[in-house]
Amino acid sequence: MTAFVTENRILDAEECLPRAELEALQLTRLRQVVERVAHVPFYRDAFALRGLSANAIHGLDDIRRLPFTTKADLRRYHPLGFITLPREKLARIHGSSGTTGTPTFVAYSQADLRLWANLCARFLVSGGLRPEHTVQVAFGYGLFTGGFGLHYGIEYVGATIIPIASGNTRRQIELMQDLGSEVLVCTPSYALTIAETARELGIDPRRPLKFAHFGAEPWTEAMRQQIEAELDLLAFNNYGLSEVIGPGVSGECAARNGMHIQEDHFLVECLDPETLEPVPEGEPGELVFTALTKEAMPLLRYRTRDIARIWREPCACGRTSARMSRVTGRTDDMLIIRGVNVFPSQIEEALLRVEGTTPHYMIEVDRPATLDEMTVRVEVAPELLSDRMDRMQILKERIGREILTVTGIRAAIELAAPRTLERFMGKAKRVTDKRAIVDREAP
Repeated sequence: MTAFVTENRILDAEECLPRAELEALQLTRLRQVVERVAHVPFYRDAFALRGLSANAIHGLDDIRRLPFTTKADLRRYHPLGFITLPREKLARIHGSSGTTGTPTFVAYSQADLRLWANLCARFLVSGGLRPEHTVQVAFGYGLFTGGFGLHYGIEYVGATIIPIASGNTRRQIELMQDLGSEVLVCTPSYALTIAETARELGIDPRRPLKFAHFGAEPWTEAMRQQIEAELDLLAFNNYGLSEVIGPGVSGECAARNGMHIQEDHFLVECLDPETLEPVPEGEPGELVFTALTKEAMPLLRYRTRDIARIWREPCACGRTSARMSRVTGRTDDMLIIRGVNVFPSQIEEALLRVEGTTPHYMIEVDRPATLDEMTVRVEVAPELLSDRMDRMQILKERIGREILTVTGIRAAIELAAPRTLERFMGKAKRVTDKRAIVDREAP
């Protein structure tokens, strides 16, 4: 693929296509992928129900004639009912852990793996990575796509990799110091754990890191600012999901004003999750992706359940692709409390507005009587913990007011000392919903 250098950025030619040329390329590739999946049982049957043929795509708007694909569909055709290649042509299989149900698997050909590496390299380079850097990958390796996707993207750039994977935080810090890691790859919550542990060990966590690339969980702008302050680096956001390809669907450039969607390889829709109609540009909606160039297992109109905004204003970096906001929540982890939609990321946003609170928190929702009740446990700086009940009450009230302002819901606040709440090496799991338990136990 042709590449060129502009200032300090290395861009693929297709990242900078004029809009009309980009859409023409998307249409060509959409037609090709529809023909490729036409023999997959799920799509074959769905096309038949809609009276569609494999050559039914005449314009990009025709994508709305195609069926959606969901995680439930992948489970229904478990384990590999969506592949478009013979089994012997597959190069790798990734998937979910299956801890919340039947695991879902995704397949890659050798061409898919090369594409994946290129897509990850794109956002890594736009976020400062250069061949002379040393990168510490603290994502898990295995079925989870994060570790491998970033690993091969870093190799594509030509940088040095320390593939330590997640966990063993003290060892992470030792290697970071001994080997001079300049770039950190992990979840944002784990980056804070690394910084916290380093301070406890009497080690300055701000050296030698320069950049970090975070993904795999939602995080707020306030959390970015805190990470950058504690680790003295520039933090970049990226987005992806296993069912589409893994990390590499989108990522931030140096401007850090939204993540560039790699539209030459993915067609994105932003839809109202209830009506499934497009939302106005810039309004929040559910992201729906079609993989245009994946070979082994391309999915049409995959419903991500992720809520974000999309806009297409020109970016100073030279890329012409649409940009997406950070994910603000998921339709399937959204909490409905007394009729109000609440996302964990909103709680985090509210907490970080109060000086001295941390992004280490847990949310518990219960229904002890007829009304839902939400409790937020949050760690605060040790100097804010006091034996004086009046001071503690004032702090709780301040936190409660911010949560009410952001979410519209009153929450009970419990203050916790540093390092008393659970830490997460991978995706943070911050919500306990006891209402489901109560409902199951009800006669």
